[in-house]
Amino acid sequence: MNRTGYLGDLLGQLVERRFAPLRGSSGKPVTEMCANLLAGAGEVSTMRLAREILGAYARMDDAARRDFFQHLAQDYDLHPDAVVQAALSYAASRDARQLRLLLQTAEPRRQELLRRLNHAPGATKELVRMRRDLLALLPEIPELARVDLDFAHLFQSWFNRGFLVLRQITWESPASLLEKIIEYEAVHEIGDWEALRARVDPKDRRCFAFFHPAMPDEPLIFVEVALVKGVPGSVQALLADGRKPLDPAQADTATFYSISNCQKGLQGISFGNSLIKQVVALLQQELPHLRQFVTLSPIPGLSGWLRDRAEGGDSSIQALLDGPDRLDEAGQMRLRRLAAHYLLDVKDKRDRPRDPVARFHLNNGALVHEIHATADISPRGLKQSCGAMVNYLYDLDQVETYHESYAAQGKVAATRAMRQLARAGQD
Repeated sequence: MNRTGYLGDLLGQLVERRFAPLRGSSGKPVTEMCANLLAGAGEVSTMRLAREILGAYARMDDAARRDFFQHLAQDYDLHPDAVVQAALSYAASRDARQLRLLLQTAEPRRQELLRRLNHAPGATKELVRMRRDLLALLPEIPELARVDLDFAHLFQSWFNRGFLVLRQITWESPASLLEKIIEYEAVHEIGDWEALRARVDPKDRRCFAFFHPAMPDEPLIFVEVALVKGVPGSVQALLADGRKPLDPAQADTATFYSISNCQKGLQGISFGNSLIKQVVALLQQELPHLRQFVTLSPIPGLSGWLRDRAEGGDSSIQALLDGPDRLDEAGQMRLRRLAAHYLLDVKDKRDRPRDPVARFHLNNGALVHEIHATADISPRGLKQSCGAMVNYLYDLDQVETYHESYAAQGKVAATRAMRQLARAGQD
């Protein structure tokens, strides 16, 4: 037998089967197959059983999936008494063998089950979808949060920054990928193919996305960038139909105007920090004359906070809520002051900035640079923030300092003008 030829044929078969559809046909209960998967030791049997289980899960209805997750929560949980005993044994001996036993005992068996499920071809993508289903059940069945902790723990390792691949999305990218950019856009809706082309094709526009080798055709997160002169104050102006593209050599500012997470099953797994910093590095290499890196970001919690204030007796705010697209100059200034106060001073129950987008950028080391009224007059923009938007500035010489101050002390970095605006908004 030609050993080299045999090995080549075998590898060829594995590659061909890599993206074959997942479908199980054994007819055995999933609970039994899961037990067998944990009990087995062979690579081939592990792959086969993992494939069977994931295929069976894909065919489950909502009730069956609820039962499956409850089975994981109840039958694959920790045994607290065993953990305590293992901890006491290690405390007494402090040797490697007892530490290994403690670590094994303190890990829910669900984690090993999920690792073995990931042996099946295409399993990573299926497990991300499985967690998406799990997250949808948490409000109804909060005890399933135990299961989600294990998914999140493993995904933080599997989707480590070292495994991610940055790719630029262009008009020449595969149509299937471009369709997903349209589908996953979460900040400013892309209405059709021409609208997408206006974001990825002109010479003053860029789009970058992170991918994972186990999910090569599925973007994890993407960012859209506009190369402009000066700091922009209107997303409608950035996305205007028929605008004349700017020569990138004349641009002095890169504006991140949309960041969209694509996989609901990866909620809580942070990619945005690394994405922005790597895109900044790439743009600096390509266009070293760029002087500023800013965002044009929504303020998604602003309208809700203003409604709370109005319902609490501040009747003067109601005019902002009733006609945010018709504000005169005084109304726009009032909105900017209140927005500054909201971003810099209003906290959540954990004493963090109440606005989720603010938390993201401030934790990345950005500072609050400017606030604009009537910056997003789309129905969504008017509804969520009365049309206001904010520029967060990434000062590359200060991002680490700002990040450390925010992480250690909760300090919100902001320009002097924004602090003055926030003080006026307190009155």
